[in-house]
Amino acid sequence: MKMRIFCLVVAALMIQACSTMNESECVMSDWRTIGYEDGAAGYSADRIGSHRKACAKHGVAPDLQAYRQGREEGLRQFCQPDNGFNLGARGGAYNGACPADLALDFTDAYQAGKQLHTLQTRVNNAASQIAYRQRQLDSVEDQLRTKELGVISDEATIQERAQMLLEAKELNEKRGQLQAEIVELERQKAIFERDLDRYRTTVAYNN
Repeated sequence: MKMRIFCLVVAALMIQACSTMNESECVMSDWRTIGYEDGAAGYSADRIGSHRKACAKHGVAPDLQAYRQGREEGLRQFCQPDNGFNLGARGGAYNGACPADLALDFTDAYQAGKQLHTLQTRVNNAASQIAYRQRQLDSVEDQLRTKELGVISDEATIQERAQMLLEAKELNEKRGQLQAEIVELERQKAIFERDLDRYRTTVAYNN
């Protein structure tokens, strides 16, 4: 019984989370303002469909004319080059919502921001790979020290020493491989950082 109640609560919360508007928002809504806010956020035209679905549950239908007027006003605020650049720079997706007279400048700026995001992502990925291999290298070196101590231990048998020597040799090879990979990744990261810095000096938009 408790599990059934829990499942019903979770389901209700999920439904609420998927709704764009709750009952009070639907009943008391100013559809022009809602349209303006959606436009200013860059939502596509099908956003009204989500509102319609959410409010239909409460017997409320959107004022489509007021919504569209508000959304057009909001889009003119959103579809500015700086906003396009910032959207691309943070890796956001552009859905083609901007009106024709603003779309070209917005799209150009968006592509510039997207390129910045791509270059920054390359730097971040290289840094993550370096950190990951450095953790692997630290672990290998810890294991290698343990094997080296074991080899000189008076408590180890000849067979155990031989096995630890073999394992130490393998660990030493692994250490060399990781060190080489880190050097190469650091070289790549330096190139990526140079490309990023050069691009930042040429881009015409604010970030």
